[in-house]
Amino acid sequence: MIPSLSWKNIWRNKVRSLVVIAAMTFGIFGGLFTSAIYKGMSDRRVKEALTKEVAHIQIHDPKFIENPEIGLTLPDPGGIVRFAEGLPGVKAATDRLKIVTMINSSAASSGVTVYGIDPDKEKEVSELYTSVYDSLILADKLKLTDPALIGTYLKDSTGSWFGGSQRNPIVIGETLARKLKLKINSKVVLTFQSADGSLTGGSYRVCGIYRLENNAFEEMNVYVRKPDLASLAALTSEDAHEVTIFMNDPKKVGSAMESIRAEYPDLDVMDWKTLLPDVAMLNDLLVVSMIVIMVIILAALGFGIVNTMLMVVLERVKELGMLIAVGMNKLRVFNMIILESVLLCLTGAIAGMGISAVVIEIFNKQGIDLTAYAQKGMEAWGYSAVMYPNLSWNFYLIVAALVVITGIAASAYPAWKALKLNPADALRTE
Repeated sequence: MIPSLSWKNIWRNKVRSLVVIAAMTFGIFGGLFTSAIYKGMSDRRVKEALTKEVAHIQIHDPKFIENPEIGLTLPDPGGIVRFAEGLPGVKAATDRLKIVTMINSSAASSGVTVYGIDPDKEKEVSELYTSVYDSLILADKLKLTDPALIGTYLKDSTGSWFGGSQRNPIVIGETLARKLKLKINSKVVLTFQSADGSLTGGSYRVCGIYRLENNAFEEMNVYVRKPDLASLAALTSEDAHEVTIFMNDPKKVGSAMESIRAEYPDLDVMDWKTLLPDVAMLNDLLVVSMIVIMVIILAALGFGIVNTMLMVVLERVKELGMLIAVGMNKLRVFNMIILESVLLCLTGAIAGMGISAVVIEIFNKQGIDLTAYAQKGMEAWGYSAVMYPNLSWNFYLIVAALVVITGIAASAYPAWKALKLNPADALRTE
């Protein structure tokens, strides 16, 4: 009886109830959509980091991260790769050379990290190769003939992932290409100190330019074939500074790391969260931040609900007094008012969550393109200027629980006022 009575009481003043429901609807929608944007950005950043930058696990000499000396190579990197690939949840593993060097063009120079890789094996642990494409071939496939459109949409990346037969090919990032004024087939020179202590260098031809959503990564990382780099560095083609592991099942990262550490206790085994602490911190704090946003919004809405429910109690003093006088338990009166508030909040919340789910799904497919307004700023921090809002259903349940708590908290004082009513005095109220 109490739920039915509470629901009917909400609609005794339709305008007031609709105003509260509308406020709750828009408040919930605003909070959920904002949270979805943040989560979409974070998920995309983590995906880009895992698939194109660091993978899930990396193995180095313990001193290498602090001081990347060329002589700090791994013992038996091939054996480490084979062991890692045999672990549950591992998709693939590969070894790399990693050398800090100077890259010089005819226009400028810059400090970079050059990776010596096996181009085919690298495709199994990284999707970076997908960020390199030939603009003219792609334009032909898309039937684009307008030079303006080609310049707008296909200018970012060009070339191929170590294609062709040119000697000493190198793949660089678009930001670095702009800085050094390079294009496909441009010549660059890498200069560094080799393993025997002598200053060495070699010329390379740009075969591909990759395009990511992280300008800093584009500017600081270049890729060459491992044998080409090893010969310059006075190393063998079997030597490696790191082993990179990509997981099929990210949930097994912890167990894979434990197995590797048990087999190779003298090596440094790190997951992506250790390698990219800023990205990991933002990702870990995301859910907490989203809940804080919703709590702030609901707290603001709660003050309006307190005012509404207090008006409800004051307007119905005589009615409530009569209910108590005819024998209704004061606790049931208290529950009725609490339930009215909760139902009022839930009605607005369900509407807000329904609208949010639809709008988030639409923009998750289409994206929110801020390229024209914030591309440079966002990509400087490693985030895409095209946002794809995303929200898990678990968060909707959390919000529903917060709405119920808000409804109870907002109606506690008005319900307490109802408990204090004296039936005789209430019945005399006009």
